[in-house]
Amino acid sequence: MYTKPNKSPWGDIDWCETLCPGVFMVATPSHGGIMVSKDMTAVLSPAARKCGLRANNHLCFEEDGDEHIVLRELLDKKLWDIPARIKDRAAFEENINDAVRRYHPEYWRTRRVGLENHPARQTVSAPAHEAEL
Repeated sequence: MYTKPNKSPWGDIDWCETLCPGVFMVATPSHGGIMVSKDMTAVLSPAARKCGLRANNHLCFEEDGDEHIVLRELLDKKLWDIPARIKDRAAFEENINDAVRRYHPEYWRTRRVGLENHPARQTVSAPAHEAEL
């Protein structure tokens, strides 16, 4: 259904891993990040979408400071789980949170308010096909 990207804003793609349908972690010879297909951007909060870069029909989140937002959102919505190869899952998740707090404090505040207002968040099962980038 979703085609893996063949170009990224960071250069030619060396490898690409599907995190969930339409959401891809990519690496290039020098950089990488997460690329979210246009139709899947609807699963991201408006605050998360503001942190991405539009490129190649995807919303892109670079690996150093931005991709953690996507990982946090996918975890929150139960669309992705920390891989079994990660032995200390709690530490891995805390590293995600630390990166988000450090690089995107406004997003973190918005997320916290959203969690407080909606403590029983529902799992997102399918994207809206008319999501705006």
